[in-house]
Formats: sequence, structure tokens, C-alpha cells
Amino acid sequence: MSYVYGKNAVHEKLKQKSEIDEILIQKGSKNNDVERMAKEKRIRIRYVEKRELDRICEGGNHQGVAVKAEDYKTYSLADLINQTPKGKYPLLVMLDGLEDPHNLGAILRTCDAVGADGVIIGKHRSVGLTSTVAKVSTGAIEHVKVAQVTNLRQALDELKEQGYWVVGTDAHEAIDYRDFVCDMPLVVVIGSEGKGISRIVLDACDYKVALPMVGHVNSLNASVATAVLLYQVYNKRNPR
Repeated sequence: MSYVYGKNAVHEKLKQKSEIDEILIQKGSKNNDVERMAKEKRIRIRYVEKRELDRICEGGNHQGVAVKAEDYKTYSLADLINQTPKGKYPLLVMLDGLEDPHNLGAILRTCDAVGADGVIIGKHRSVGLTSTVAKVSTGAIEHVKVAQVTNLRQALDELKEQGYWVVGTDAHEAIDYRDFVCDMPLVVVIGSEGKGISRIVLDACDYKVALPMVGHVNSLNASVATAVLLYQVYNKRNPR
């Protein structure tokens, strides 16, 4: 069990069939909708002072409400591979060493928006599915499947055997992101905030793409870059 906080994250948690222990509501806060949903589901409500909720949520922006529920489930790589409906080109996102929970939460939100089929993260040296991730994702964490694997390179090799093409983000020897082909099963690989994609993972990429940078900074935030690339895939697969 762990605490999930923030109105959107709590709303989505209540809509799911997750095991919920209790709802925490800040005294005097306007969370009547959460209170109503909890009563309908016969979930215990505990009213607490703001300082207590601040402590439980470790200073996060809880908006006066939190829920104590079972931890978020992660999936196997096979689960992601087998879930794609027939007739659809699957789209997966692999995050290589991403450490910032705000970036992961924002990426999950974008994945939900474009209909991506899942996210792959590593078990080591990578952010997991935390309360902060849930809050930033505004509930998308409930709808986007996340697979946690021990070895990212082996996962890519397995995906390539299943017919996936791997696209990595890199500034060197890369094509313009607007030129890569999207009508195939795709894995989009995003590197860590500081180091980018590791060499062993980059070597597995079928081709590399770069985002034009004409300003004074030479990189984008990982979640912003992911959003640009995923919407490029969406636009190519769903022309107006």
C-alpha cells in the first residue's frame, strides 16, 4: 500500500477496481465529489489537518485529498506485445535511465493522449511508479501499461524479433524527426535527463532522429521531446 494524492489522481484511482484502504480528506477542503464517491464505494474516510496531509504526502501538492491504495501494477514485456489489437501498428515508448518522476508522469500523460500502447522502464537506475508520477500524470497512470524489465537491450532485441523498429533520439548521425517512417510497429527510445541514451541501447536502434534546435539551448526536456515525437507519429498515422 502507498499514498496517491491530488484530485485527478484520486478520482482515477476511485474509478478503478484497485484495493483502497482509506481516503484522507483535509478538514475544510472542498472535496465533496471525492467524499461522495468514497461513500458510494463504502470506503473509509479520515478527515485530517493540512499539516498531517502534508507529512503523509511528503510535501507534494495534494490539493486536500489522498488515498491509501495498493501499489501500481507493472506488466511484463509479453503483456505489452500481446495486447495490441489486430490491424493496428503498435507504439511503445522505452525510457532509458529516466530519473525524474515529473518527466515520467508527463510522458504517461502524453502516451495516454496519443493512444500509445505502453511504456518500458528499467528495474534499476530508473524512476518507478511513485505517488509523484501518479499526480503529474493526472490519472493517466491508470490507463497506460508500464512494463519494468531487467535489461533494456534484451527487451529491444525481443521486440525486434517481433517485428518492431526501434527509433532513438540522438543528435549525431540522425535524420530529421519529421522524416522517419511510422507505418510499422515502433519503439521510441528516450534517454535520461543528463546522459541521453546509453551506448548499448543506442546500438540497438534501427535509426536515430533529432529535433531541430535553432535557439541558444541544445536540448529539450525529456517529456517535451517525447511529446513532440509521439505527436509526429500520431500525425503521420492519422492524417487529416
